[in-house]
Amino acid sequence: MAEPTLRIAALYPQQMNIYADRGNIAVLERRCQWRSLAVTVTAVGLGEPLDGDQFDLIYLGGGQDDDQRRCAADLIENKRDGLIAAAERGSVLLGVCGGYQLFGHWYELGDERIAGVGLLDVETVRSDGPRLIGNVAIEAQLAGGAAGVLAGFENHAGRTSLLDGAEPLGRVLKGHGNDGSSGNEGCRSGNVIGTYLHGPLLPANSWFADWLISTALGDQTALSPLDDALELEAHRAACRAAGILAA
Repeated sequence: MAEPTLRIAALYPQQMNIYADRGNIAVLERRCQWRSLAVTVTAVGLGEPLDGDQFDLIYLGGGQDDDQRRCAADLIENKRDGLIAAAERGSVLLGVCGGYQLFGHWYELGDERIAGVGLLDVETVRSDGPRLIGNVAIEAQLAGGAAGVLAGFENHAGRTSLLDGAEPLGRVLKGHGNDGSSGNEGCRSGNVIGTYLHGPLLPANSWFADWLISTALGDQTALSPLDDALELEAHRAACRAAGILAA
């Protein structure tokens, strides 16, 4: 039986990479390679259709407002059907910051409303108040009963609200989260996940990277353990920066 291949789609890697979050893709790719697991990464840019049957894991990062507008229109025109199909077949979809907002129903900028693809039951409004900036840590709950602490950095003016019945990705331990007041961070629906944690996210949270990989591969393979001494120290450093671990 042929070894499985993890097929990753990176959406708009040029436009939606404001916080160097292409590092998330690098972590996924490298952790597969260290285990001798086959992995492919396909960049899917503006004007290109997305075939949801061709990918096991789809990633969308964040960008400046102008880039986010362009990518939002392209998502609706060229990629929404593929994203919906991928989610329905159980692929893992991860949206970070602007990607999280565009996985929701809409993002409101003053009098302008930017439509999202509606994969997550969230709505976002750009606030005139202070940006929500700083180190953040959450207690995350994932599909299949997996749980753990995610630590990273947040920097967003949008306030995201969960609609009735929507599940947060986790509970804020330190930081602002979705809106600075609800105590919720991110959103999850099946294998579709949105979060404001970046910096990038996965180098400091290797356990989450492995959850993404194993979930995307399904029952095809079990992940062998890695020597994660450096990754665990990166996680501890991120937790210390967020104030949930003593220096």
